[in-house]
Amino acid sequence: MADTELTTLLGVLNGKRKHVLDILAGLDEAALRRPVLPSGWTCLGLVHHLALDDEKFWFRAVAAGEQHAIDEILGTGADAWRPDPERSAEEVFALYRAEAARADAFLATADLDAPPAWWPDFFGSWRYDTLREVVLHVITETATHAGHLDAVRELIDGRQHLVLD
Repeated sequence: MADTELTTLLGVLNGKRKHVLDILAGLDEAALRRPVLPSGWTCLGLVHHLALDDEKFWFRAVAAGEQHAIDEILGTGADAWRPDPERSAEEVFALYRAEAARADAFLATADLDAPPAWWPDFFGSWRYDTLREVVLHVITETATHAGHLDAVRELIDGRQHLVLD
């Protein structure tokens, strides 16, 4: 990965992914599944959303045009914010890590100036024109949700995330 910009972007994204996982470390299954805010989402639901609606959707489907991922996205009626209750927290975390690893493998050789390989009809005329815009979107989304998790974790047990970087 000789591209300095790409290396920097992936470094930032991986830092935000780590933040998401680190802020949830030590919470038991019940706490991860407990809604804290009036909207009703859970910490586990947010991680599941990041795995499917961000990592899988934006990188495997939109950026890479992976047909299997596109078919799964278009074929499911499931709400990514509500993981199957039979799926353990560790399985959801593993899914997130696996989707991030797949994204990183694709991005390692990607051209940031390339257009997305696939674009869903449900966005209408709005679109991102380059992979760079997709990566920046996922960084923003991941960082925003990491902040949500910081606030929720503090409400759950008072723990605050310390950023030492």
